[in-house]
Amino acid sequence: MALVTTKEMFKKAYEGKYAIGAFNINNMEIIQGVIRGAKAKNSAVILQCSTGALKYAGPKYLKAMVDAAIEETGVDVALHLDHGPDFDSVKLAIESGFTSVMFDGSHYDYEENVQKTKEVVEYAHAHGVVVEAELGVLAGVEDDVVAAEHIYTNPEQAVDFVNRTGVDSLAIAIGTSHGAFKFPPDFNPQLRFDILEEIQSKLPGFPIVLHGASAVDPNAVETCNKYGGNIAGAKGIPVDMLRKAASMAVCKINMDTDLRLAMTAAIRKVFGDNPKEFDPRKYLGAGRDAVQKVVEGKIEFVLGSTNSLK
Repeated sequence: MALVTTKEMFKKAYEGKYAIGAFNINNMEIIQGVIRGAKAKNSAVILQCSTGALKYAGPKYLKAMVDAAIEETGVDVALHLDHGPDFDSVKLAIESGFTSVMFDGSHYDYEENVQKTKEVVEYAHAHGVVVEAELGVLAGVEDDVVAAEHIYTNPEQAVDFVNRTGVDSLAIAIGTSHGAFKFPPDFNPQLRFDILEEIQSKLPGFPIVLHGASAVDPNAVETCNKYGGNIAGAKGIPVDMLRKAASMAVCKINMDTDLRLAMTAAIRKVFGDNPKEFDPRKYLGAGRDAVQKVVEGKIEFVLGSTNSLK
Protein backbone atom coordinates (compact mmCIF):
# COMPACT_ATOMS: atom_id res chain seq x y z
CA MET A 1 0.00 0.00 0.00
CA ALA A 2 1.09 3.65 0.08
CA LEU A 3 0.79 7.16 1.40
CA VAL A 4 -2.49 8.40 -0.07
CA THR A 5 -4.95 11.29 0.06
CA THR A 6 -8.28 10.91 1.82
CA LYS A 7 -10.44 11.19 -1.32
CA GLU A 8 -10.91 7.50 -1.98
CA MET A 9 -10.91 6.70 1.75
CA PHE A 10 -13.81 9.07 2.34
CA LYS A 11 -15.75 7.89 -0.69
CA LYS A 12 -15.63 4.30 0.55
CA ALA A 13 -16.40 5.38 4.13
CA TYR A 14 -19.43 7.41 3.11
CA GLU A 15 -20.85 4.58 1.02
CA GLY A 16 -20.00 1.96 3.66
CA LYS A 17 -21.43 4.01 6.56
CA TYR A 18 -18.24 4.01 8.59
CA ALA A 19 -15.55 6.57 9.44
CA ILE A 20 -11.75 6.63 9.23
CA GLY A 21 -9.87 7.26 12.46
CA ALA A 22 -7.56 10.27 12.52
CA PHE A 23 -5.02 9.76 15.28
CA ASN A 24 -2.52 12.40 16.36
CA ILE A 25 1.13 11.36 16.33
CA ASN A 26 4.14 12.83 18.13
CA ASN A 27 6.77 10.09 18.28
CA MET A 28 7.78 6.65 17.03
CA GLU A 29 5.86 4.66 19.64
CA ILE A 30 2.56 6.38 18.90
CA ILE A 31 3.04 5.90 15.16
CA GLN A 32 3.84 2.21 15.65
CA GLY A 33 0.89 1.71 18.00
CA VAL A 34 -1.58 3.35 15.62
CA ILE A 35 -0.30 1.61 12.50
CA ARG A 36 -0.17 -1.81 14.15
CA GLY A 37 -3.71 -1.32 15.42
CA ALA A 38 -4.90 -0.44 11.93
CA LYS A 39 -3.03 -3.41 10.48
CA ALA A 40 -4.59 -5.79 13.02
CA LYS A 41 -8.07 -4.60 11.98
CA ASN A 42 -7.23 -4.31 8.26
CA SER A 43 -8.32 -0.67 8.30
CA ALA A 44 -7.18 2.43 6.49
CA VAL A 45 -6.04 5.16 8.86
CA ILE A 46 -5.14 8.84 9.03
CA LEU A 47 -2.03 9.93 10.91
CA GLN A 48 -2.20 13.60 11.76
CA CYS A 49 0.20 16.12 13.25
CA SER A 50 -0.52 19.41 14.92
CA THR A 51 1.89 22.28 14.50
CA GLY A 52 3.01 21.48 18.04
CA ALA A 53 3.94 17.95 16.97
CA LEU A 54 5.87 19.31 13.99
CA LYS A 55 7.84 21.59 16.30
CA TYR A 56 8.45 18.76 18.77
CA ALA A 57 9.56 15.97 16.42
CA GLY A 58 10.28 17.81 13.17
CA PRO A 59 8.44 17.21 9.88
CA LYS A 60 11.29 15.21 8.33
CA TYR A 61 11.50 12.83 11.28
CA LEU A 62 7.72 12.33 11.35
CA LYS A 63 7.47 11.81 7.60
CA ALA A 64 10.35 9.29 7.61
CA MET A 65 8.78 7.31 10.46
CA VAL A 66 5.40 7.26 8.69
CA ASP A 67 7.08 6.02 5.50
CA ALA A 68 8.76 3.25 7.50
CA ALA A 69 5.45 2.28 9.10
CA ILE A 70 3.75 2.02 5.71
CA GLU A 71 6.58 -0.12 4.33
CA GLU A 72 6.45 -2.41 7.38
CA THR A 73 2.68 -2.94 7.47
CA GLY A 74 1.29 -2.22 4.00
CA VAL A 75 -1.53 -0.13 5.46
CA ASP A 76 -3.10 2.73 3.48
CA VAL A 77 -2.19 5.94 5.31
CA ALA A 78 -3.04 9.59 4.80
CA LEU A 79 -0.62 12.01 6.48
CA HIS A 80 -2.60 15.04 7.61
CA LEU A 81 -1.84 18.45 9.10
CA ASP A 82 -4.24 19.04 11.98
CA HIS A 83 -5.40 22.61 12.73
CA GLY A 84 -3.01 24.44 10.44
CA PRO A 85 -3.31 28.03 11.70
CA ASP A 86 -1.98 29.84 8.64
CA PHE A 87 -0.83 29.51 5.04
CA ASP A 88 2.84 29.04 5.99
CA SER A 89 2.02 26.01 8.17
CA VAL A 90 0.05 24.46 5.34
CA LYS A 91 2.85 25.16 2.87
CA LEU A 92 5.42 23.53 5.18
CA ALA A 93 3.29 20.39 5.52
CA ILE A 94 2.80 20.10 1.77
CA GLU A 95 6.51 20.63 1.10
CA SER A 96 7.23 17.92 3.71
CA GLY A 97 5.15 15.34 1.84
CA PHE A 98 1.81 15.48 3.64
CA THR A 99 -1.12 14.29 1.52
CA SER A 100 -3.83 16.19 3.39
CA VAL A 101 -3.98 19.48 5.27
CA MET A 102 -6.45 21.26 7.49
CA PHE A 103 -6.62 25.01 7.47
CA ASP A 104 -8.43 26.18 10.58
CA GLY A 105 -9.89 29.61 9.92
CA SER A 106 -12.78 29.13 12.34
CA HIS A 107 -11.50 31.94 14.58
CA TYR A 108 -11.86 34.46 11.74
CA ASP A 109 -15.13 36.07 10.77
CA TYR A 110 -17.01 34.15 8.10
CA GLU A 111 -15.93 36.06 4.99
CA GLU A 112 -12.28 36.06 6.02
CA ASN A 113 -12.47 32.31 6.72
CA VAL A 114 -13.89 31.81 3.20
CA GLN A 115 -11.18 33.92 1.58
CA LYS A 116 -8.23 32.39 3.43
CA THR A 117 -9.55 28.84 3.02
CA LYS A 118 -9.99 29.35 -0.72
CA GLU A 119 -6.36 30.49 -1.03
CA VAL A 120 -5.20 27.36 0.79
CA VAL A 121 -7.39 25.13 -1.40
CA GLU A 122 -6.00 26.62 -4.61
CA TYR A 123 -2.41 26.09 -3.47
CA ALA A 124 -2.96 22.59 -2.07
CA HIS A 125 -4.94 21.31 -5.04
CA ALA A 126 -2.20 22.54 -7.37
CA HIS A 127 0.14 20.21 -5.45
CA GLY A 128 -2.23 17.21 -5.38
CA VAL A 129 -3.12 17.66 -1.70
CA VAL A 130 -6.65 17.64 -0.27
CA VAL A 131 -7.96 20.22 2.18
CA GLU A 132 -10.12 20.09 5.29
CA ALA A 133 -11.54 23.29 6.78
CA GLU A 134 -13.62 24.11 9.85
CA LEU A 135 -16.88 25.99 10.29
CA GLY A 136 -18.20 26.63 13.76
CA VAL A 137 -16.15 26.61 16.98
CA LEU A 138 -15.42 23.74 19.38
CA ALA A 139 -14.76 24.69 22.97
CA GLY A 140 -11.95 23.07 24.91
CA VAL A 141 -8.15 22.91 25.10
CA GLU A 142 -5.88 20.48 23.27
CA ASP A 143 -2.34 21.10 22.05
CA ASP A 144 -2.42 24.39 20.09
CA VAL A 145 -6.23 24.64 20.12
CA VAL A 146 -7.84 26.85 22.77
CA ALA A 147 -11.46 28.02 22.67
CA ALA A 148 -13.75 29.04 25.49
CA GLU A 149 -16.95 29.32 23.49
CA HIS A 150 -18.85 26.70 21.47
CA ILE A 151 -20.58 27.87 18.28
CA TYR A 152 -22.69 25.33 16.39
CA THR A 153 -22.25 25.11 12.62
CA ASN A 154 -24.99 26.74 10.55
CA PRO A 155 -26.10 24.27 7.82
CA GLU A 156 -26.94 26.98 5.27
CA GLN A 157 -23.55 28.57 5.85
CA ALA A 158 -21.87 25.18 5.49
CA VAL A 159 -23.29 24.79 1.98
CA ASP A 160 -22.18 28.28 0.98
CA PHE A 161 -18.72 27.69 2.49
CA VAL A 162 -18.13 24.41 0.65
CA ASN A 163 -19.32 25.82 -2.67
CA ARG A 164 -17.23 28.98 -2.44
CA THR A 165 -13.99 27.46 -1.13
CA GLY A 166 -13.82 24.10 -2.91
CA VAL A 167 -12.73 22.25 0.24
CA ASP A 168 -12.65 18.45 0.17
CA SER A 169 -14.06 17.91 3.69
CA LEU A 170 -15.50 20.05 6.45
CA ALA A 171 -15.12 19.87 10.22
CA ILE A 172 -18.33 20.94 11.92
CA ALA A 173 -19.37 21.80 15.47
CA ILE A 174 -22.28 19.70 16.74
CA GLY A 175 -21.36 19.24 20.40
CA THR A 176 -17.94 17.59 20.57
CA SER A 177 -15.13 19.37 22.42
CA HIS A 178 -11.34 19.35 22.52
CA GLY A 179 -9.27 17.82 25.32
CA ALA A 180 -9.91 15.52 28.28
CA PHE A 181 -11.99 17.99 30.27
CA LYS A 182 -14.73 18.50 27.71
CA PHE A 183 -17.70 18.87 30.03
CA PRO A 184 -18.60 19.37 33.71
CA PRO A 185 -18.78 16.04 35.59
CA ASP A 186 -22.58 16.19 35.90
CA PHE A 187 -23.17 17.20 32.27
CA ASN A 188 -24.62 14.67 29.81
CA PRO A 189 -23.17 15.45 26.37
CA GLN A 190 -25.52 15.36 23.41
CA LEU A 191 -24.51 15.65 19.78
CA ARG A 192 -26.72 17.78 17.53
CA PHE A 193 -27.64 15.10 15.01
CA ASP A 194 -30.31 17.44 13.62
CA ILE A 195 -27.52 19.75 12.39
CA LEU A 196 -25.57 16.83 10.95
CA GLU A 197 -28.67 15.49 9.19
CA GLU A 198 -29.48 18.87 7.66
CA ILE A 199 -25.92 19.34 6.40
CA GLN A 200 -25.94 15.82 4.97
CA SER A 201 -29.23 16.47 3.15
CA LYS A 202 -27.90 19.75 1.70
CA LEU A 203 -24.46 18.33 0.79
CA PRO A 204 -25.15 14.71 -0.20
CA GLY A 205 -22.02 12.59 -0.46
CA PHE A 206 -19.80 15.26 1.06
CA PRO A 207 -17.45 14.05 3.85
CA ILE A 208 -17.91 15.62 7.27
CA VAL A 209 -15.30 15.59 10.05
CA LEU A 210 -15.68 15.48 13.84
CA HIS A 211 -12.94 17.00 15.99
CA GLY A 212 -12.68 16.60 19.76
CA ALA A 213 -14.20 13.12 19.63
CA SER A 214 -12.24 11.19 22.24
CA ALA A 215 -14.41 9.11 24.57
CA VAL A 216 -12.01 9.61 27.53
CA ASP A 217 -11.85 6.05 28.89
CA PRO A 218 -12.56 6.18 32.64
CA ASN A 219 -10.33 3.11 33.17
CA ALA A 220 -7.33 4.96 31.72
CA VAL A 221 -8.09 7.98 33.89
CA GLU A 222 -8.41 5.73 36.95
CA THR A 223 -5.07 4.05 36.23
CA CYS A 224 -3.34 7.41 35.78
CA ASN A 225 -4.70 8.63 39.10
CA LYS A 226 -3.94 5.35 40.87
CA TYR A 227 -0.28 5.66 39.94
CA GLY A 228 0.26 9.26 40.98
CA GLY A 229 -1.69 11.22 38.39
CA ASN A 230 -4.12 14.04 39.05
CA ILE A 231 -6.66 13.89 36.22
CA ALA A 232 -9.92 14.80 37.90
CA GLY A 233 -13.23 15.38 36.15
CA ALA A 234 -12.20 14.11 32.71
CA LYS A 235 -15.20 13.26 30.54
CA GLY A 236 -15.65 12.45 26.85
CA ILE A 237 -18.15 11.72 24.09
CA PRO A 238 -20.32 8.58 24.48
CA VAL A 239 -19.23 5.83 22.10
CA ASP A 240 -22.75 5.15 20.80
CA MET A 241 -23.08 8.78 19.64
CA LEU A 242 -19.78 8.60 17.77
CA ARG A 243 -20.78 5.33 16.09
CA LYS A 244 -24.08 6.90 14.98
CA ALA A 245 -22.22 9.88 13.51
CA ALA A 246 -19.86 7.49 11.69
CA SER A 247 -22.85 5.78 10.09
CA MET A 248 -24.01 9.11 8.66
CA ALA A 249 -21.99 11.74 6.76
CA VAL A 250 -19.06 11.76 9.20
CA CYS A 251 -16.12 10.12 7.38
CA LYS A 252 -13.27 11.22 9.67
CA ILE A 253 -13.22 11.22 13.46
CA ASN A 254 -10.30 12.83 15.30
CA MET A 255 -8.98 11.18 18.44
CA ASP A 256 -5.93 12.38 20.36
CA THR A 257 -6.77 12.55 24.06
CA ASP A 258 -7.62 8.83 24.26
CA LEU A 259 -4.15 7.92 22.98
CA ARG A 260 -2.46 10.30 25.39
CA LEU A 261 -4.38 8.93 28.35
CA ALA A 262 -3.75 5.29 27.41
CA MET A 263 -0.03 5.83 26.91
CA THR A 264 0.35 7.84 30.10
CA ALA A 265 -1.60 5.27 32.12
CA ALA A 266 0.59 2.43 30.83
CA ILE A 267 3.82 4.29 31.54
CA ARG A 268 2.69 5.34 35.02
CA LYS A 269 1.78 1.73 35.78
CA VAL A 270 5.25 0.51 34.78
CA PHE A 271 6.88 3.06 37.08
CA GLY A 272 4.41 2.37 39.86
CA ASP A 273 4.81 -1.42 39.72
CA ASN A 274 8.57 -1.29 39.25
CA PRO A 275 10.12 1.92 40.64
CA LYS A 276 13.60 0.67 39.72
CA GLU A 277 12.81 0.56 36.00
CA PHE A 278 14.78 3.02 33.89
CA ASP A 279 14.94 1.30 30.49
CA PRO A 280 12.89 3.52 28.12
CA ARG A 281 12.09 0.48 25.97
CA LYS A 282 10.19 -1.07 28.85
CA TYR A 283 7.90 1.85 29.65
CA LEU A 284 7.61 3.30 26.12
CA GLY A 285 6.94 -0.20 24.82
CA ALA A 286 4.09 -0.56 27.29
CA GLY A 287 2.76 2.79 26.12
CA ARG A 288 2.97 1.69 22.50
CA ASP A 289 1.01 -1.48 23.24
CA ALA A 290 -1.65 0.54 25.04
CA VAL A 291 -2.01 2.85 22.03
CA GLN A 292 -2.44 -0.14 19.73
CA LYS A 293 -5.17 -1.58 21.94
CA VAL A 294 -7.06 1.71 21.94
CA VAL A 295 -6.82 2.03 18.15
CA GLU A 296 -8.10 -1.51 17.62
CA GLY A 297 -11.06 -0.78 19.89
CA LYS A 298 -11.86 2.50 18.13
CA ILE A 299 -11.79 0.86 14.72
CA GLU A 300 -14.10 -1.96 15.76
CA PHE A 301 -16.57 -0.26 18.09
CA VAL A 302 -16.58 3.43 17.13
CA LEU A 303 -15.46 3.83 13.53
CA GLY A 304 -16.77 0.58 12.06
CA SER A 305 -13.86 0.52 9.59
CA THR A 306 -12.66 -3.05 10.20
CA ASN A 307 -11.68 -4.74 6.90
CA SER A 308 -12.02 -1.47 4.97
CA LEU A 309 -8.74 -2.26 3.20
CA LYS A 310 -9.88 -4.34 0.27
